[in-house]
Amino acid sequence: MDNPESKKAQEMKELSTKLEENVSFLKEALGVGKSFDVIHRELEFGGRKFGLFFVDGFAKDDVMNVITIHLAKLDREQLAPDAVSKLIKTHIGYLEVEKVKEMDKIISAVLAGPLALVIDGSDEALMIDARTYPARSPDEPDIERVVRGARDGFTETLIFNTALTRRRLRDPSLRMEYLQIGTRSKTDVVVSYLEDIADPDLVKTLKEKIEAIEIDGLPMAEKTISEFIFEKNWNPFPMVRYTERPDVAAVHLLEGHVLVYTDTSPSVMIAPTTFFHHVQHAEEYRQKPIVGAYLRWVRFIAMLASVFILPLWLLVVFQPELLPKELDYIGVDKPGNVPLFVQILFAEIGIDVLRMAAIHTPSSLATALGLIAALMIGQVAVEVGLLSNEVILYISIAAIGTFATPSYEFGLATRIVRITLLFAVAFFHLPGFLIASGIWLFILATTKSLGTPYFWPLLPLNFRALMDIIVRSPVPAQNKRARILHPQDRTKS
Repeated sequence: MDNPESKKAQEMKELSTKLEENVSFLKEALGVGKSFDVIHRELEFGGRKFGLFFVDGFAKDDVMNVITIHLAKLDREQLAPDAVSKLIKTHIGYLEVEKVKEMDKIISAVLAGPLALVIDGSDEALMIDARTYPARSPDEPDIERVVRGARDGFTETLIFNTALTRRRLRDPSLRMEYLQIGTRSKTDVVVSYLEDIADPDLVKTLKEKIEAIEIDGLPMAEKTISEFIFEKNWNPFPMVRYTERPDVAAVHLLEGHVLVYTDTSPSVMIAPTTFFHHVQHAEEYRQKPIVGAYLRWVRFIAMLASVFILPLWLLVVFQPELLPKELDYIGVDKPGNVPLFVQILFAEIGIDVLRMAAIHTPSSLATALGLIAALMIGQVAVEVGLLSNEVILYISIAAIGTFATPSYEFGLATRIVRITLLFAVAFFHLPGFLIASGIWLFILATTKSLGTPYFWPLLPLNFRALMDIIVRSPVPAQNKRARILHPQDRTKS
């Protein structure tokens, strides 16, 4: 049998003029009395009764104290004839106040932080956005550190992140469009772009994809959003770039990209991105162009080494005839008691285990963990014949090259490519290496991120843009925006 009260609750979508009905409905819907942190206060100002709803921990006590002290001094005449209009225009001097009639909006707003003031005799409530979130300071991100440059980074508070971006882009065309995703979590999401630069079709497509997301919550924030947008979960390469640096976010906005901010996450999603967006770092633009170009080349070499040096070494061990006589010393002197391919797999898994252990190890013990891994495990493994010296050497080079990649997600993807090449070499030798490499190149060449070719400007070839990536040209010479993003204004001025 249906509960009559639940039916009444479902039908009651707007406030009535009876305070008791409104308070009863909101207390039931918000769980007042069941949740210790959801609070209802009965108040009376100017001979009129009020109901105040808020979440403890979100409300700014000092702001609400000032407001209630002022309201307590009001007479009956000062709230007549229209109490809501009098309060919002005269007596509540706080900036962020709005009138709301719908119950679902009041409930969602209270759970997000603002306070709801329900008034006897009025079918409108006042939402006072006097909230504060637990937040940390905008410290420099761990992954995107620079030697010289800004030290602020995004935090888990959405409004802080948008403010850090606006501090760098005081452009009136900068848009921050608000969305809410998740039937239960109602997570705040902001789509940001420069209206007179970004491609309108790109903005429209991205917003439509986000609005079409049907999920009860976003526990993993922007990562969940990206999986709904792209749906190519079999491809390990990231379709978007994540950044925790406001300066990097601002640069991409100026180029014509669209950014997605998600509340509770310090990472901002940049879309669309290509393969080469993931291999550039802010440090290169904090140095002279020639120094920046040198750092970029070193990074490219490290990344290529991380993918190919270990499979190529295993290949020449299996097929020594491929190795010139001048490089005979690259081979294995003491293979050990375990097949080389198995040794490499052990080492690859060991590197990942150490990485995960380092994440979960308290910082005070991290040094001890490194010493144990380097001196005890590595040395003993060589002495007992479990691993050879050459395997230790080349797996270390591959690991260092992976960690030299600016994008953490891209580094994990290159690790998958390396392991695939190792299996191909172990079972099929040279043909396997060539075929597996060709398959990965084909995947990259045919992949698109929101319609943008993933291998641009290499495929399709744009020589000038490709030279900007290889050489790191001076900023004054970079006077055109990338054509592939279809910016409305191609000239930087």
